[in-house]
Amino acid sequence: MAKQETNINRAIRARELRVVDDEGEQLGILSLEDALAAAQQRGLDLVEVSPNAVPPVCRIMDYGKYKYEASKKAAEAKKKTAKVELKEVKMRPKTDEHDFQFKVKHARRFLEEGNKVKVTIMFRGREVTHPEFGQRLLAKVAQEIQDLGVVESTSRLMGRFMSMVVAPKK
Repeated sequence: MAKQETNINRAIRARELRVVDDEGEQLGILSLEDALAAAQQRGLDLVEVSPNAVPPVCRIMDYGKYKYEASKKAAEAKKKTAKVELKEVKMRPKTDEHDFQFKVKHARRFLEEGNKVKVTIMFRGREVTHPEFGQRLLAKVAQEIQDLGVVESTSRLMGRFMSMVVAPKK
């Protein structure tokens, strides 16, 4: 998607414009030449703010200041957006209780930070013939973190890995 540039001064193509001055007052519908003269008289630029209107709306303002403020607003909006990451916690079907609690503690911390958690059970050798051990372990994890997260996708076996994704509660 190409970013549309704002037309200023001589780049404006319309013959008649609805003009708003730097104090926000309507000057009415003026010809392009009259609008440019009004902007030049104030030492400012004529900026097309609504090109799709009939006639297009232009404002007399300092274009450099306008661009600066627009970029500040965009940066502020970007800063406020939440960045949700997918963190992964890996276990084995024979993971000991202490190690299990340690991994659950990490998963809880990730959920508290607002990130999604992918809990993966890795099977080795013939362990894959007993997927119910992995499902029990994932159910136990879901039980331990149910106060902080919601299971987004249930346990799925893909090759030698069984995984489940947990999203934080709002």
